[in-house]
Amino acid sequence: MKKIIRYILILIPLALLSSCDYLDVVPDNVATLDNAFSDRYNAEKYLATCYWSMPKSGGWNENPAMFGAMEMIFNPEHNDGGMLSALGYDSPTQTYFNYWNAGGAPVRGLYAGINNCNVYLANIGNVSDLETYERNRLIAEVKTIKAYLHFYLLAYYGPICPLKENWDINETVAEVRVYREKVDDTFEYILELLDDAINSNALPVQIQNRTTELGRFTQAAACFIKAKVLVYWASPLFNGNTDYNSFMDHNGEPFFNQTYNSERWKKAAVACDSAITVCNNSGIKLYQKSDYITAKTLSDETFLVNTLRNVISERWNCELVWGSTAWPIDEGVQQQCIPRFEEAVEQNTTANMSIPLNVAEKFYSKNGVPIDEDPDYDYAHRYNLRTGDVDHRYYVEEGEQTAALNFDREPRFYSTLGFDRGKWYGNSYKNEPTDDADCLYPKARSGEFSSMFQPGDYNATGYFCKKLVSVNTVYKDKNSVEYESFPFPDMRFADLLLFYAEALNEMKDAPDAEVYQYIDMVRERAGLDGVVESWKKHSIAPSKPSTKAGMREIIQRERAIELACEGAYFWDSRRWKTAIREQNGPVKGWDVTKADVNDYYTVTTVYNQTFSFKNYFAPIPESDIIKNPKLVQNPGW
Repeated sequence: MKKIIRYILILIPLALLSSCDYLDVVPDNVATLDNAFSDRYNAEKYLATCYWSMPKSGGWNENPAMFGAMEMIFNPEHNDGGMLSALGYDSPTQTYFNYWNAGGAPVRGLYAGINNCNVYLANIGNVSDLETYERNRLIAEVKTIKAYLHFYLLAYYGPICPLKENWDINETVAEVRVYREKVDDTFEYILELLDDAINSNALPVQIQNRTTELGRFTQAAACFIKAKVLVYWASPLFNGNTDYNSFMDHNGEPFFNQTYNSERWKKAAVACDSAITVCNNSGIKLYQKSDYITAKTLSDETFLVNTLRNVISERWNCELVWGSTAWPIDEGVQQQCIPRFEEAVEQNTTANMSIPLNVAEKFYSKNGVPIDEDPDYDYAHRYNLRTGDVDHRYYVEEGEQTAALNFDREPRFYSTLGFDRGKWYGNSYKNEPTDDADCLYPKARSGEFSSMFQPGDYNATGYFCKKLVSVNTVYKDKNSVEYESFPFPDMRFADLLLFYAEALNEMKDAPDAEVYQYIDMVRERAGLDGVVESWKKHSIAPSKPSTKAGMREIIQRERAIELACEGAYFWDSRRWKTAIREQNGPVKGWDVTKADVNDYYTVTTVYNQTFSFKNYFAPIPESDIIKNPKLVQNPGW
């Protein structure tokens, strides 16, 4: 009988080499597998292989969400795969994020990872020196990984071929060629796996051994994933999506259910509530100012900005439900985000990671409402020049000019973004003065030390991604940087609270105090008043929070702000089906090629972004469709 797949499993932590064909399903080396499950030590090494299969969240060429919605970009001199995908160069013959089989791509084939999980579940019972509680925990972890991998494939590709168990090595090519299944069936299978893991009570409440076990799944992580899966299943992309009424399976039935089911939001809300309870019992909560420890006395403004930065970059802090260690936010990413604060002889950073103007405009005014809704914010003249004064000295250098857009904004604007003449406390050996109003700041106009160091390395928009630079990363001198990496925040508590607010709003006829409660928790941490109060006092649309549609818009914007630069918007805009409206048009920034301040602060187009119906899901690689004619390509590809 003919084998379909060949791959080599090397039993060391985080090491897997594979050559992939249709699906990674059949392990060759039985002797190696026998050794893998000979004792606890080797079984734990194989567990590392299962975790190694998880998507690389922190890499722009490995995570489609990093650049895919053009929430962050590189300058046009770069042709990295992440940018090429964002610009629409994906095709069935050239997929830049090939999570289907990873043939030649820089990402890990998720079917290969599911195969690893199946091998693990089939063999873990053979390990003789495991206690029952240890075996049960390992099984629950691997089922959670397996559910996560299926869910990622489903969110990225739409209908998939669930790999519930591996096929016998003696089955023929024809016998293992399978069909894509309806999305509802796959969602149900994912939830079945998660329920098995959660209900076993085998996952730890907290990680006890922080030396060897950080990055492993806990009960809170499994509950978070379940809540997220149910929120996605209830969302417009997967719930009554009639746009896909002609996308049929092998039985001539639509892959996507055609009737909206409001009950899904109720199930999602129940799961979010349960996950919040589990998180609270595990000590997981919103990171607050009381959690930020600093030896320096800081102004209230700088203290809050750095607190909000630490939400992301303080390692294993109280808000992190689960962080990805497979590809953390390390030197490679931070080097692309941090500007130079002094004239340097050597190129120590590139600052290529750029934030478009529309993202900067998305953050609220200091009054906690959109800048185009706030009558106290001079929206019409936001691109004019304004000079830093004593009232804004902790945000903008006093006496220096920058765009009016950079004044009178909410604290998350300043914790997420760096900009020309905008204060950037910390990250330098000489950037923690006694008075934090005297801290350093980027000088980013052409020819200045924060602008282009050499051709090809420059920030394209004038906005730097401060959020992804660890507070503990530091210039040791003006020519060298010491980086502190941190796990990519794949799951954090604020995300869960906003999921819950969304689910509650969608299940109710009109928003109420319960809906406001969970979004207001996130806003309060960011130094803002609650939704109802903010809109009543400061918006030209004071009744917006009282309507379901208005509150939906508010929640979606809150998610885009709170989770900016973390990849959430890529997935959110797809599940909401708003991407086709929001991601067609020019991507703009300041004219960073200019030295004169008036010329620099001229809005210019960097890219023209396009998004069409087909882009809601990635194409299945053509090579897989050739090998398995039962596969149906996604619409539009």
